[in-house]
Amino acid sequence: MHLPRACALLLLLAALTPNLHAADKPLNLLILFADDWRFDTLGVAGNPVVKTPVLDHLAAAGLRFTHACVTTSICGVSRASLLTGQWMSRHGNRGFERFMTPWDQSLPGLLRNNGYFVGHVGKWHSGPFPADKFDFAKSYAGTYWIKRPDGSTVHVTRRNEEDAVEFLAARPRDRPFFLTVAFSAPHAEDHNPEQYLPQPESMALYEDVSIPIPPLANEEARHDLPEFLQQPGNEGRVRFHRRFDQPEKYQRMMKNYYRVCTKVDATCGKILDELKAQGLLESTLVVFMGDNGYYHGDRGLADKWYPHQESIRVPLIIHDPRMPAAARGTTNDALVLNVDIAPALLAAAGVPAAATMQGRDLAALYLTDDGPPRAWRSEFLYEHGTIDNKERIPSSNAVVRKDLKYIHWPEYDHEELFDLKKDPLEQKNLARDPGHAELLGSLRARLKTLMEEAR
Repeated sequence: MHLPRACALLLLLAALTPNLHAADKPLNLLILFADDWRFDTLGVAGNPVVKTPVLDHLAAAGLRFTHACVTTSICGVSRASLLTGQWMSRHGNRGFERFMTPWDQSLPGLLRNNGYFVGHVGKWHSGPFPADKFDFAKSYAGTYWIKRPDGSTVHVTRRNEEDAVEFLAARPRDRPFFLTVAFSAPHAEDHNPEQYLPQPESMALYEDVSIPIPPLANEEARHDLPEFLQQPGNEGRVRFHRRFDQPEKYQRMMKNYYRVCTKVDATCGKILDELKAQGLLESTLVVFMGDNGYYHGDRGLADKWYPHQESIRVPLIIHDPRMPAAARGTTNDALVLNVDIAPALLAAAGVPAAATMQGRDLAALYLTDDGPPRAWRSEFLYEHGTIDNKERIPSSNAVVRKDLKYIHWPEYDHEELFDLKKDPLEQKNLARDPGHAELLGSLRARLKTLMEEAR
Protein backbone atom coordinates (compact mmCIF):
# COMPACT_ATOMS: atom_id res chain seq x y z
CA MET A 1 0.00 0.00 0.00
CA HIS A 2 1.35 3.39 -0.97
CA LEU A 3 2.10 5.79 1.86
CA PRO A 4 -0.41 8.68 1.70
CA ARG A 5 1.11 12.13 1.35
CA ALA A 6 -0.44 13.12 4.69
CA CYS A 7 1.53 10.38 6.45
CA ALA A 8 4.90 11.72 5.34
CA LEU A 9 3.82 15.24 6.23
CA LEU A 10 2.77 14.13 9.69
CA LEU A 11 6.15 12.52 10.26
CA LEU A 12 7.80 15.81 9.40
CA LEU A 13 5.64 17.48 12.03
CA ALA A 14 7.12 15.22 14.69
CA ALA A 15 10.44 17.00 14.26
CA LEU A 16 8.96 20.45 14.61
CA THR A 17 9.07 22.38 17.87
CA PRO A 18 5.87 22.81 19.92
CA ASN A 19 3.65 25.89 19.82
CA LEU A 20 3.82 26.23 16.05
CA HIS A 21 0.53 28.07 15.88
CA ALA A 22 0.63 31.80 16.29
CA ALA A 23 -0.02 32.82 19.88
CA ASP A 24 -2.92 35.04 18.86
CA LYS A 25 -4.68 32.37 16.78
CA PRO A 26 -6.71 29.64 18.52
CA LEU A 27 -6.12 26.08 17.41
CA ASN A 28 -8.48 24.51 14.89
CA LEU A 29 -10.05 21.30 16.20
CA LEU A 30 -10.83 18.10 14.29
CA ILE A 31 -12.36 14.90 15.67
CA LEU A 32 -12.20 11.79 13.48
CA PHE A 33 -14.75 9.61 15.25
CA ALA A 34 -15.03 5.97 14.19
CA ASP A 35 -17.90 3.62 14.99
CA ASP A 36 -17.52 0.17 16.60
CA TRP A 37 -13.71 0.33 16.35
CA ARG A 38 -12.00 -1.48 19.18
CA PHE A 39 -8.64 -0.52 20.62
CA ASP A 40 -6.52 -3.08 18.77
CA THR A 41 -7.86 -2.47 15.26
CA LEU A 42 -4.73 -0.56 14.26
CA GLY A 43 -1.48 -1.72 12.75
CA VAL A 44 0.42 0.40 15.25
CA ALA A 45 -1.43 -1.36 18.10
CA GLY A 46 -0.03 -4.70 16.98
CA ASN A 47 -2.90 -5.97 14.85
CA PRO A 48 -1.26 -8.45 12.44
CA VAL A 49 -3.83 -8.06 9.66
CA VAL A 50 -5.53 -4.68 9.35
CA LYS A 51 -3.79 -1.97 7.33
CA THR A 52 -4.08 1.52 8.83
CA PRO A 53 -1.08 3.46 7.48
CA VAL A 54 -2.54 6.94 7.96
CA LEU A 55 -3.52 6.37 11.58
CA ASP A 56 -0.25 4.56 12.29
CA HIS A 57 1.66 7.60 11.08
CA LEU A 58 -0.66 9.97 12.92
CA ALA A 59 0.34 8.08 16.07
CA ALA A 60 4.03 8.31 15.04
CA ALA A 61 3.70 12.09 14.82
CA GLY A 62 1.51 12.38 17.91
CA LEU A 63 0.56 10.32 20.95
CA ARG A 64 -1.43 7.10 21.25
CA PHE A 65 -3.30 6.29 24.46
CA THR A 66 -3.30 2.53 25.08
CA HIS A 67 -5.92 2.44 27.85
CA ALA A 68 -8.54 4.82 26.49
CA CYS A 69 -12.04 3.73 27.46
CA VAL A 70 -15.64 4.80 27.11
CA THR A 71 -17.91 5.32 30.08
CA THR A 72 -20.82 3.63 28.26
CA SER A 73 -20.28 1.26 25.33
CA ILE A 74 -23.09 2.07 22.91
CA CYS A 75 -23.18 4.50 20.00
CA GLY A 76 -25.69 7.11 21.11
CA VAL A 77 -24.65 7.39 24.74
CA SER A 78 -20.93 7.48 23.93
CA ARG A 79 -21.49 10.27 21.38
CA ALA A 80 -23.46 12.28 23.92
CA SER A 81 -20.63 11.79 26.44
CA LEU A 82 -18.05 12.96 23.89
CA LEU A 83 -19.93 16.19 23.21
CA THR A 84 -20.99 16.97 26.79
CA GLY A 85 -17.99 15.71 28.76
CA GLN A 86 -20.49 13.93 31.01
CA TRP A 87 -21.43 10.45 32.14
CA MET A 88 -24.76 9.03 30.98
CA SER A 89 -26.19 9.61 34.44
CA ARG A 90 -25.82 13.36 33.98
CA HIS A 91 -26.51 14.00 30.28
CA GLY A 92 -29.51 11.67 30.33
CA ASN A 93 -29.19 9.86 26.98
CA ARG A 94 -29.57 6.22 27.99
CA GLY A 95 -29.68 4.84 24.45
CA PHE A 96 -30.40 7.00 21.42
CA GLU A 97 -32.33 9.92 22.88
CA ARG A 98 -31.52 13.62 22.89
CA PHE A 99 -29.11 14.47 25.68
CA MET A 100 -30.53 16.78 28.33
CA THR A 101 -27.44 18.94 28.78
CA PRO A 102 -28.12 22.54 27.68
CA TRP A 103 -26.54 23.09 24.27
CA ASP A 104 -24.53 26.09 25.41
CA GLN A 105 -22.82 23.78 27.93
CA SER A 106 -21.77 21.29 25.22
CA LEU A 107 -18.49 21.22 23.32
CA PRO A 108 -19.90 22.47 19.98
CA GLY A 109 -22.17 25.00 21.71
CA LEU A 110 -19.37 26.55 23.74
CA LEU A 111 -17.02 26.69 20.76
CA ARG A 112 -19.61 28.28 18.49
CA ASN A 113 -20.48 30.84 21.15
CA ASN A 114 -16.79 31.73 21.29
CA GLY A 115 -16.28 32.40 17.61
CA TYR A 116 -15.59 28.96 16.16
CA PHE A 117 -17.05 27.85 12.81
CA VAL A 118 -18.63 24.56 13.91
CA GLY A 119 -19.49 21.55 11.75
CA HIS A 120 -20.71 18.00 12.04
CA VAL A 121 -20.78 15.45 9.22
CA GLY A 122 -21.94 11.85 9.44
CA LYS A 123 -23.55 9.88 12.22
CA TRP A 124 -25.37 11.66 15.06
CA HIS A 125 -27.44 9.00 16.88
CA SER A 126 -28.31 11.13 19.90
CA GLY A 127 -31.91 12.12 19.28
CA PRO A 128 -33.06 14.37 16.41
CA PHE A 129 -30.10 16.03 14.70
CA PRO A 130 -29.95 19.72 15.78
CA ALA A 131 -28.77 21.07 12.42
CA ASP A 132 -29.55 24.65 13.43
CA LYS A 133 -26.92 24.45 16.19
CA PHE A 134 -24.11 24.05 13.64
CA ASP A 135 -22.69 26.30 10.95
CA PHE A 136 -22.26 23.27 8.68
CA ALA A 137 -24.46 20.25 9.31
CA LYS A 138 -24.89 16.98 7.42
CA SER A 139 -26.14 13.91 9.25
CA TYR A 140 -26.75 10.39 7.92
CA ALA A 141 -26.23 6.81 9.10
CA GLY A 142 -27.76 3.34 9.10
CA THR A 143 -26.77 2.24 5.62
CA TYR A 144 -23.50 1.84 3.74
CA TRP A 145 -24.86 3.04 0.40
CA ILE A 146 -26.65 6.40 0.30
CA LYS A 147 -28.89 7.51 -2.56
CA ARG A 148 -28.07 10.90 -4.05
CA PRO A 149 -30.75 13.29 -5.38
CA ASP A 150 -29.86 12.27 -8.97
CA GLY A 151 -30.59 8.61 -8.19
CA SER A 152 -26.95 7.49 -7.99
CA THR A 153 -25.50 5.99 -4.83
CA VAL A 154 -22.42 6.85 -2.80
CA HIS A 155 -20.69 4.81 -0.10
CA VAL A 156 -21.14 6.37 3.33
CA THR A 157 -17.37 6.63 3.90
CA ARG A 158 -16.95 8.40 0.57
CA ARG A 159 -19.76 10.74 1.61
CA ASN A 160 -17.91 11.44 4.88
CA GLU A 161 -14.86 12.45 2.86
CA GLU A 162 -16.79 14.67 0.45
CA ASP A 163 -18.59 16.49 3.25
CA ALA A 164 -15.44 16.99 5.35
CA VAL A 165 -13.55 18.43 2.39
CA GLU A 166 -16.54 20.65 1.56
CA PHE A 167 -16.54 21.95 5.13
CA LEU A 168 -12.83 22.79 4.94
CA ALA A 169 -13.35 24.56 1.61
CA ALA A 170 -16.40 26.51 2.81
CA ARG A 171 -15.07 27.61 6.21
CA PRO A 172 -14.50 31.34 6.73
CA ARG A 173 -10.79 32.11 6.71
CA ASP A 174 -10.98 34.58 9.57
CA ARG A 175 -12.36 32.14 12.19
CA PRO A 176 -11.01 28.95 13.81
CA PHE A 177 -13.01 25.82 13.09
CA PHE A 178 -14.24 22.73 14.91
CA LEU A 179 -15.31 19.73 12.85
CA THR A 180 -16.50 16.28 13.88
CA VAL A 181 -16.29 13.66 11.13
CA ALA A 182 -18.50 10.91 12.54
CA PHE A 183 -17.93 7.79 10.47
CA SER A 184 -20.63 5.12 10.30
CA ALA A 185 -18.06 2.49 9.37
CA PRO A 186 -17.35 -0.09 10.54
CA HIS A 187 -20.78 -0.34 12.19
CA ALA A 188 -22.74 -3.25 10.76
CA GLU A 189 -25.76 -2.65 8.59
CA ASP A 190 -27.77 -4.70 11.03
CA HIS A 191 -30.59 -5.87 8.78
CA ASN A 192 -28.38 -6.69 5.81
CA PRO A 193 -27.21 -10.33 5.81
CA GLU A 194 -23.70 -9.22 4.77
CA GLN A 195 -23.47 -6.73 7.69
CA TYR A 196 -20.29 -4.91 6.51
CA LEU A 197 -20.37 -3.55 2.95
CA PRO A 198 -17.01 -2.41 1.56
CA GLN A 199 -16.50 -0.28 -1.53
CA PRO A 200 -15.75 -2.45 -4.60
CA GLU A 201 -12.13 -1.28 -4.83
CA SER A 202 -11.52 -2.57 -1.30
CA MET A 203 -12.43 -6.16 -2.05
CA ALA A 204 -8.89 -7.13 -3.07
CA LEU A 205 -7.68 -6.28 0.43
CA TYR A 206 -7.14 -9.27 2.75
CA GLU A 207 -8.25 -11.65 -0.02
CA ASP A 208 -5.51 -14.18 0.69
CA VAL A 209 -5.28 -13.59 4.44
CA SER A 210 -6.58 -15.86 7.18
CA ILE A 211 -7.97 -13.76 10.04
CA PRO A 212 -6.77 -15.12 13.42
CA ILE A 213 -9.46 -16.36 15.77
CA PRO A 214 -9.56 -14.33 19.01
CA PRO A 215 -8.30 -16.26 22.07
CA LEU A 216 -11.70 -15.90 23.74
CA ALA A 217 -13.75 -17.05 20.73
CA ASN A 218 -14.52 -20.47 22.22
CA GLU A 219 -17.14 -22.32 24.19
CA GLU A 220 -15.13 -22.25 27.41
CA ALA A 221 -15.05 -18.44 27.40
CA ARG A 222 -18.76 -18.32 26.61
CA HIS A 223 -19.55 -20.55 29.57
CA ASP A 224 -17.51 -18.24 31.81
CA LEU A 225 -20.13 -15.54 31.19
CA PRO A 226 -23.04 -15.03 33.57
CA GLU A 227 -25.81 -17.38 32.53
CA PHE A 228 -28.14 -14.55 31.48
CA LEU A 229 -25.62 -13.39 28.85
CA GLN A 230 -25.52 -16.89 27.33
CA GLN A 231 -29.24 -17.06 26.55
CA PRO A 232 -30.41 -17.13 22.90
CA GLY A 233 -32.40 -13.90 23.33
CA ASN A 234 -29.40 -11.88 24.47
CA GLU A 235 -28.56 -9.44 21.69
CA GLY A 236 -24.85 -10.19 21.86
CA ARG A 237 -25.65 -13.84 21.12
CA VAL A 238 -28.15 -12.93 18.39
CA ARG A 239 -25.54 -10.86 16.56
CA PHE A 240 -22.84 -13.47 17.13
CA HIS A 241 -24.93 -15.97 15.17
CA ARG A 242 -25.56 -13.34 12.52
CA ARG A 243 -21.83 -12.79 11.97
CA PHE A 244 -19.41 -15.21 13.54
CA ASP A 245 -20.88 -18.64 14.29
CA GLN A 246 -19.23 -20.49 11.38
CA PRO A 247 -15.54 -20.38 10.36
CA GLU A 248 -16.25 -19.30 6.77
CA LYS A 249 -18.71 -16.67 7.93
CA TYR A 250 -16.22 -15.36 10.48
CA GLN A 251 -13.55 -14.98 7.80
CA ARG A 252 -15.93 -13.23 5.39
CA MET A 253 -17.31 -10.85 8.00
CA MET A 254 -13.95 -9.94 9.52
CA LYS A 255 -12.34 -9.34 6.13
CA ASN A 256 -15.15 -6.97 5.22
CA TYR A 257 -14.93 -5.32 8.64
CA TYR A 258 -11.21 -4.72 8.11
CA ARG A 259 -11.82 -3.53 4.54
CA VAL A 260 -14.17 -0.77 5.67
CA CYS A 261 -11.74 0.15 8.47
CA THR A 262 -8.91 0.52 5.97
CA LYS A 263 -11.12 2.78 3.85
CA VAL A 264 -11.86 4.94 6.89
CA ASP A 265 -8.10 5.16 7.39
CA ALA A 266 -7.63 6.29 3.77
CA THR A 267 -10.40 8.86 4.17
CA CYS A 268 -8.65 10.26 7.24
CA GLY A 269 -5.63 10.65 4.94
CA LYS A 270 -7.68 12.60 2.40
CA ILE A 271 -8.92 14.96 5.10
CA LEU A 272 -5.40 15.46 6.45
CA ASP A 273 -4.19 16.09 2.88
CA GLU A 274 -6.76 18.88 2.60
CA LEU A 275 -5.57 20.39 5.88
CA LYS A 276 -2.03 20.39 4.54
CA ALA A 277 -3.08 21.89 1.21
CA GLN A 278 -4.64 24.78 3.14
CA GLY A 279 -1.61 25.15 5.42
CA LEU A 280 -3.59 24.07 8.49
CA LEU A 281 -1.86 20.92 9.77
CA GLU A 282 0.43 22.87 12.08
CA SER A 283 -2.49 24.77 13.60
CA THR A 284 -5.03 21.94 14.01
CA LEU A 285 -5.42 19.61 16.96
CA VAL A 286 -6.53 16.23 15.57
CA VAL A 287 -8.23 13.49 17.59
CA PHE A 288 -8.94 9.98 16.30
CA MET A 289 -11.16 7.92 18.61
CA GLY A 290 -13.69 5.10 18.57
CA ASP A 291 -17.16 5.47 20.08
CA ASN A 292 -17.00 2.03 21.72
CA GLY A 293 -15.15 -1.25 21.57
CA TYR A 294 -16.39 -4.40 19.87
CA TYR A 295 -16.63 -8.16 20.34
CA HIS A 296 -15.18 -10.03 17.35
CA GLY A 297 -16.78 -13.25 18.45
CA ASP A 298 -15.00 -13.10 21.80
CA ARG A 299 -16.96 -14.99 24.52
CA GLY A 300 -19.49 -16.02 21.86
CA LEU A 301 -20.64 -12.39 21.55
CA ALA A 302 -20.82 -9.67 18.92
CA ASP A 303 -21.14 -5.87 19.21
CA LYS A 304 -20.59 -4.09 22.56
CA TRP A 305 -22.62 -2.96 25.64
CA TYR A 306 -20.98 -5.04 28.37
CA PRO A 307 -18.05 -4.04 30.62
CA HIS A 308 -15.39 -6.41 29.26
CA GLN A 309 -12.15 -4.92 27.95
CA GLU A 310 -13.05 -5.78 24.33
CA SER A 311 -16.15 -3.63 24.66
CA ILE A 312 -14.96 -0.61 26.64
CA ARG A 313 -11.44 0.03 25.29
CA VAL A 314 -11.10 2.18 22.17
CA PRO A 315 -8.31 3.64 20.05
CA LEU A 316 -7.30 7.20 20.87
CA ILE A 317 -4.65 9.14 18.97
CA ILE A 318 -3.93 12.83 19.62
CA HIS A 319 -1.92 15.01 17.27
CA ASP A 320 -1.49 18.37 19.00
CA PRO A 321 0.79 21.11 17.62
CA ARG A 322 1.62 22.10 21.20
CA MET A 323 3.00 18.64 21.97
CA PRO A 324 6.67 18.56 23.06
CA ALA A 325 8.99 16.70 20.70
CA ALA A 326 9.73 14.14 23.43
CA ALA A 327 6.06 13.09 23.55
CA ARG A 328 5.66 12.52 19.82
CA GLY A 329 5.59 8.95 18.66
CA THR A 330 5.10 7.63 22.20
CA THR A 331 2.29 5.82 23.98
CA ASN A 332 0.61 6.65 27.27
CA ASP A 333 -1.18 4.09 29.44
CA ALA A 334 -3.18 6.50 31.62
CA LEU A 335 -6.89 5.78 32.06
CA VAL A 336 -8.34 8.39 29.72
CA LEU A 337 -12.01 8.52 28.77
CA ASN A 338 -14.32 9.83 26.08
CA VAL A 339 -15.57 12.42 28.59
CA ASP A 340 -12.06 13.92 28.63
CA ILE A 341 -12.17 15.04 24.99
CA ALA A 342 -14.54 18.00 25.45
CA PRO A 343 -12.61 19.68 28.29
CA ALA A 344 -9.31 19.01 26.48
CA LEU A 345 -10.45 20.65 23.26
CA LEU A 346 -12.01 23.57 25.08
CA ALA A 347 -8.77 24.17 26.96
CA ALA A 348 -6.84 24.06 23.68
CA ALA A 349 -9.24 26.67 22.30
CA GLY A 350 -8.86 28.87 25.35
CA VAL A 351 -12.54 28.44 26.21
CA PRO A 352 -13.49 27.61 29.82
CA ALA A 353 -15.21 24.24 30.19
CA ALA A 354 -18.75 24.20 31.52
CA ALA A 355 -18.91 23.61 35.27
CA THR A 356 -21.18 20.63 34.55
CA MET A 357 -18.47 18.76 32.59
CA GLN A 358 -17.06 15.76 34.43
CA GLY A 359 -14.08 14.88 32.24
CA ARG A 360 -10.57 16.30 32.53
CA ASP A 361 -8.16 18.02 30.16
CA LEU A 362 -6.04 15.07 29.06
CA ALA A 363 -3.44 17.41 27.53
CA ALA A 364 -2.10 17.61 31.09
CA LEU A 365 -0.68 14.15 30.38
CA TYR A 366 1.61 15.33 27.60
CA LEU A 367 2.14 19.07 27.90
CA THR A 368 4.09 18.91 31.16
CA ASP A 369 7.84 18.34 31.19
CA ASP A 370 7.93 16.49 34.50
CA GLY A 371 5.63 13.58 33.72
CA PRO A 372 1.88 13.10 34.17
CA PRO A 373 -0.01 14.94 36.90
CA ARG A 374 0.11 13.10 40.20
CA ALA A 375 -3.64 13.19 40.69
CA TRP A 376 -4.71 11.62 37.38
CA ARG A 377 -7.52 9.09 37.80
CA SER A 378 -6.77 5.53 38.82
CA GLU A 379 -10.34 4.26 38.30
CA PHE A 380 -13.61 5.17 36.66
CA LEU A 381 -17.28 4.30 36.65
CA TYR A 382 -18.65 2.28 33.75
CA GLU A 383 -22.43 2.39 33.35
CA HIS A 384 -24.93 1.04 30.83
CA GLY A 385 -28.70 1.09 30.93
CA THR A 386 -31.17 -1.59 29.87
CA ILE A 387 -32.05 -1.59 26.18
CA ASP A 388 -35.63 -2.85 25.63
CA ASN A 389 -35.52 -5.47 28.41
CA LYS A 390 -33.04 -7.23 30.66
CA GLU A 391 -33.13 -10.37 28.53
CA ARG A 392 -32.00 -8.47 25.42
CA ILE A 393 -29.41 -6.03 26.85
CA PRO A 394 -29.28 -5.83 30.66
CA SER A 395 -27.98 -2.95 32.77
CA SER A 396 -24.44 -3.08 34.07
CA ASN A 397 -22.26 -0.93 36.30
CA ALA A 398 -18.58 -1.36 37.05
CA VAL A 399 -15.59 0.03 38.88
CA VAL A 400 -12.73 -0.17 36.39
CA ARG A 401 -9.07 0.04 37.36
CA LYS A 402 -6.05 -1.10 35.41
CA ASP A 403 -5.45 -3.95 37.85
CA LEU A 404 -9.02 -5.00 38.70
CA LYS A 405 -12.63 -4.73 37.69
CA TYR A 406 -15.81 -5.07 39.73
CA ILE A 407 -19.05 -5.53 37.78
CA HIS A 408 -22.60 -5.43 39.13
CA TRP A 409 -25.58 -6.52 37.03
CA PRO A 410 -28.39 -4.90 39.05
CA GLU A 411 -31.36 -6.62 37.40
CA TYR A 412 -29.91 -10.01 38.27
CA ASP A 413 -28.09 -8.92 41.46
CA HIS A 414 -25.04 -10.65 40.04
CA GLU A 415 -21.46 -9.67 40.85
CA GLU A 416 -18.14 -10.27 39.12
CA LEU A 417 -14.62 -9.48 40.29
CA PHE A 418 -11.55 -9.86 38.09
CA ASP A 419 -7.88 -9.54 38.93
CA LEU A 420 -6.68 -7.99 35.67
CA LYS A 421 -3.02 -8.50 36.51
CA LYS A 422 -3.36 -12.26 36.86
CA ASP A 423 -6.40 -12.65 34.65
CA PRO A 424 -6.30 -9.98 31.89
CA LEU A 425 -8.88 -11.86 29.80
CA GLU A 426 -11.44 -11.71 32.64
CA GLN A 427 -12.22 -15.41 32.87
CA LYS A 428 -12.02 -16.17 36.59
CA ASN A 429 -14.74 -14.53 38.65
CA LEU A 430 -13.48 -14.01 42.21
CA ALA A 431 -16.71 -12.57 43.60
CA ARG A 432 -17.63 -15.78 45.44
CA ASP A 433 -14.13 -16.36 46.78
CA PRO A 434 -14.22 -15.86 50.59
CA GLY A 435 -10.65 -14.55 50.43
CA HIS A 436 -11.87 -11.51 48.49
CA ALA A 437 -14.86 -10.70 50.70
CA GLU A 438 -13.31 -7.59 52.21
CA LEU A 439 -12.22 -6.24 48.81
CA LEU A 440 -15.65 -6.99 47.41
CA GLY A 441 -17.30 -5.03 50.19
CA SER A 442 -15.10 -2.00 49.59
CA LEU A 443 -15.81 -2.12 45.85
CA ARG A 444 -19.54 -2.24 46.43
CA ALA A 445 -19.24 0.91 48.48
CA ARG A 446 -16.96 2.51 45.90
CA LEU A 447 -19.41 1.75 43.08
CA LYS A 448 -22.21 3.40 45.03
CA THR A 449 -20.08 6.50 45.58
CA LEU A 450 -19.03 6.75 41.92
CA MET A 451 -22.64 6.37 40.79
CA GLU A 452 -23.72 9.18 43.10
CA GLU A 453 -20.89 11.41 41.85
CA ALA A 454 -21.83 10.77 38.21
CA ARG A 455 -25.31 12.28 38.57
